[in-house]
Amino acid sequence: MMALVSGCGTSASSPATPLGVNWMRGFAAPGTPAKYDKVGVIRVGPSNAKNVLVLEPGTSAGSAYFVPLAKWIVSKTSGWQVWSVERRENLLEDQSELNLAKEGKATATQVFDYYLGYLKNPSVKHHFQLISNSSVEFANQWGMNVAVEDLHRVIEAAKKLGGKVVLGGHSLGGSVVTAYATWDFNGRAGADDLAGLVYIDGGSLPSALSAQQATQELQSLEAPGANPWLAFGGIVAPYSGLFNATGSLTALLYPNEIALGQSSGILPSDIVPSVPATNLAQYGYALNAATSPSSLLAAQAHLGKGITARGPVHGWDSTGALTPIKRFATMFSGYPMENVDGTEWYFPQRLTDDTGAVDNGNANPAQSVLDVDATMGRDLPRSLLIYAFGARLGGASVLEDARILAEQSHIPLSNLTLVNRQSTYSHNDPAGAYPHNVFFDHLVPFLKKINSHG
Repeated sequence: MMALVSGCGTSASSPATPLGVNWMRGFAAPGTPAKYDKVGVIRVGPSNAKNVLVLEPGTSAGSAYFVPLAKWIVSKTSGWQVWSVERRENLLEDQSELNLAKEGKATATQVFDYYLGYLKNPSVKHHFQLISNSSVEFANQWGMNVAVEDLHRVIEAAKKLGGKVVLGGHSLGGSVVTAYATWDFNGRAGADDLAGLVYIDGGSLPSALSAQQATQELQSLEAPGANPWLAFGGIVAPYSGLFNATGSLTALLYPNEIALGQSSGILPSDIVPSVPATNLAQYGYALNAATSPSSLLAAQAHLGKGITARGPVHGWDSTGALTPIKRFATMFSGYPMENVDGTEWYFPQRLTDDTGAVDNGNANPAQSVLDVDATMGRDLPRSLLIYAFGARLGGASVLEDARILAEQSHIPLSNLTLVNRQSTYSHNDPAGAYPHNVFFDHLVPFLKKINSHG
């Protein structure tokens, strides 16, 4: 494995190397070409730190999403690294033009035309190529079993440092956390190797699918020509990823240029402002909690007041933001890292379907249908510490799921940290809010408690 990298906290005698994705061998998924049997991590923190907080992104989110938060965590804790997981499906992405822009070798127009503009402008000959569903039928198998087995390789690597390992997840990543913690690894629960769990506005669903529902979902994916990818907010893959990757990067690198997507007719009309806007304003309008459509609840944050009143090209007013818009754009663009961003352009529908069988680690008929082995939800270590934070999407149910998981295994309530900010925090504010962040304010003491616990 490659040497650890760090965004902060290293000594002068051990200079930081640039952050990026470190790939390792993943699970050998049936039918998948070996070049995709990999799992990656972005590692942030001092190389001599032995404790690791492993963070699993949520639906349609990539590893770069957690990097600003990870840098903040390691600056305020001692002895910790943060590893953000990059799932195998991101190996399908074409980051080439985004890389050029990050190097200062591509303009906003070139980025837009390469990924989106060619759809309406036939004169653009050098452009992104769509992936046919028939060429990636193996991705129909990229469900919870593959995600957990890939994550198992990450946890095993983290354990080798000799410290404590905590597993956290945002949104659907919270379901993966529960699945992993309760997975039956040859008679041992995944949580046996963990000191704590962190749920960030996500967790296990309240009840399991029926075997019939699970069978129907599986049959839909296995039908000839089936689309293996989730449509995020009603936007089919890879376009939600392309909108976010290009929008976030141009907002960051070319904030004051007029937004090309606004008048292109390519963006959905409900994320386009009614006045001419800059790249920064277009991006903010699309994802700010006050203006973004309800279909994109999972993509929103409190980014400020909104589009400025003054024109002719309107900018962005960040007054009152919980999450600074440029920090938000950094989370999703991955800037300045190359070959990675904070969005999954191709998110497996199978992984979404399989979350319905996790059921807080209790065996159920749907698990047999979907090859889910999260059956040890009543056998977790009683010493396990759990932190659950509810925001706009999960709210109180995230806390309740954590209580149920703890109660099943007789984990004392004193081991739980439960915080609900459903009425004030959008789905992405826990990872993005700065410099005031209620999630972060409880996370740092939680990690310090891990250090001194057991």
